[in-house]
Amino acid sequence: MIYRPLLLAVLLIPMLVRADELPVAAFFGDYIGHLTMEDGIERDLSVSIAPADGDDRFSVKWTTVTHKADGRLKRAVYRIKFVPTDREHIYASAMKTNVFGRQVPLDPMQGDPFVWARIKGATLTVHALLITDDGGYEMQTYHRTLNDKGLVLEFIRKDSHEDIRHLQAQLTRIAG
Repeated sequence: MIYRPLLLAVLLIPMLVRADELPVAAFFGDYIGHLTMEDGIERDLSVSIAPADGDDRFSVKWTTVTHKADGRLKRAVYRIKFVPTDREHIYASAMKTNVFGRQVPLDPMQGDPFVWARIKGATLTVHALLITDDGGYEMQTYHRTLNDKGLVLEFIRKDSHEDIRHLQAQLTRIAG
C-alpha cells in the first residue's frame, strides 16, 4: 500500500506536463517584425499561423524580405500545412499528396526537406531537416514563442559540424 501514492504520482505527472501545452489555436494570427544583423543587413519578417482544413490542422506561412547592401530586395516565402500525428502535440508536414490522396511529408532522400512541428508550452517549433549531397545534414529550427507583444522568433541553422546562424527577433501580433 505504501507504493500507491508513488504509482499515482507517476501516472499523474505526464498528464500535468501535457496540460501546460497550448492548443494550436492559441498561435493563430499574423505577426510582423524587423531584424538588423551584425553586418548591417536588414530583414523584414512576417509569420501567419492559421487553421487549415480539418481539426487540429494548421498552416504556417513566413516571409523574409532581405534588404541587400546595394539596395536590392530578396524575398523568400514559405507555406507549410501541418496535420496531427498519433503523438500528442507533434505535427507532420503535409507538403505533397501521395497516390492514395493523403497529404504527406516530402522525401528527404530525394533532396527535399523533412519538416515537422511540435508544441511545447507556449512555443510552436518547426524543424526542417535536409540531407546534404555528401550524406551530412542541415537542420533549420524555428521556435515561435508567444508573449504579451506577439511572439519571439528564434531561428537556428546548423549543419553536421556546427551552428551556422542563430537569430532572434520580437514579432508583433497585428491580427488574430
